[in-house]
Amino acid sequence: MDKALIVVIDGCAPQYLTKETAPNLFAAANSRGFVKTVKSAIPSVTNVNHACILSGRFPEDTKVVGNYYYNRKTKEEGFIEERGFMKAETILQAYKKEGKKTALLTVKGKVLGVYGEGADIGISVQTPDKELLNRLNLDDPPEVQSPESTEWIYKAALACIEKEDPDLVYCTTNDFVFHHYGPGTPEAKEQIYFADKYISKIHEIDPDRRIYITADHGMNQKTYLINFQTISDNKGLHLYCLPPLKDRYVENHIYQEGGILYIFVENDQEIPAFLEIAEETPEIEKIMTSTEAAKEFNLPESEIGDYVLLAAEGCAFGEVSGERLKTDQVRTHGSLYEREIPLLAINPLAPKNNYEYSKDIAAITMGIKKI
Repeated sequence: MDKALIVVIDGCAPQYLTKETAPNLFAAANSRGFVKTVKSAIPSVTNVNHACILSGRFPEDTKVVGNYYYNRKTKEEGFIEERGFMKAETILQAYKKEGKKTALLTVKGKVLGVYGEGADIGISVQTPDKELLNRLNLDDPPEVQSPESTEWIYKAALACIEKEDPDLVYCTTNDFVFHHYGPGTPEAKEQIYFADKYISKIHEIDPDRRIYITADHGMNQKTYLINFQTISDNKGLHLYCLPPLKDRYVENHIYQEGGILYIFVENDQEIPAFLEIAEETPEIEKIMTSTEAAKEFNLPESEIGDYVLLAAEGCAFGEVSGERLKTDQVRTHGSLYEREIPLLAINPLAPKNNYEYSKDIAAITMGIKKI
């Protein structure tokens, strides 16, 4: 396995990463690789797609179906932040098996917590290792939920490659800014400027390293939020509604709002009433059984409840007060509308047409997908 850098810009819809916002990266990719859009896995949320990008496999194999879990038998629920949830081998582990040096750098601590096995070097803005930062001559990191965290993690990636020269570096940011600012805003442009500046420097000092720049999911403005748990409760139904996007980073989505919902039906006799309510709710675009969703999106059927609801464009499921909220303050993801993401490749292992999903970066590298 050749030396590689995989950068996942959290929440980066293709409209953020353009020739105008990242001229250096586009020039390098167009001369020594390619630029295209690919698909994320569904749900288009962070944990799901890191699992896929790292392993080259769909959720049916990784078993990671969200940022939050619910155990129907025990009623246990909680955030997915530690080892044990990821069931597929990662590219970090594959490199490690070959005796190669690996590094995982992240703003969000949960990424290192869930996927850090196989990383010789682990750097997190949220949970920094002081000894390691001193070794790399890095200042203390800023707050996780800050624009500065993006520049800091790119600086860390540059320092890591300069001083430690790992064979594989996996680096990811936080989508705090993109949750609040759309493409074309100064704040969003600054985030891409940091990527353009530091990844270009890495390419300069290590011109033969394979570099892939993609996203875990896109991001869109949402105007209409619905609390389907409250709607069903008010109708006397006994459902458990699990939002796969739900995590601790409430500054990113204060209503835990996202474009997809897993429905666990406690009483099968209530299914007709549930379906009637869902079909009459204009904010819901698609109602699927778990069997249908598993087949269409390569999900593990046993982990996604009985039904999967997908929000209509401009809409999201959220933990709002009451049943509904109209707002101009929400940008989020999770649905089919955030599935399209960018992929810039410099010195790629395979031609452009071989990459359809973000997971194909690892799938091709690990030999899961044949060229």
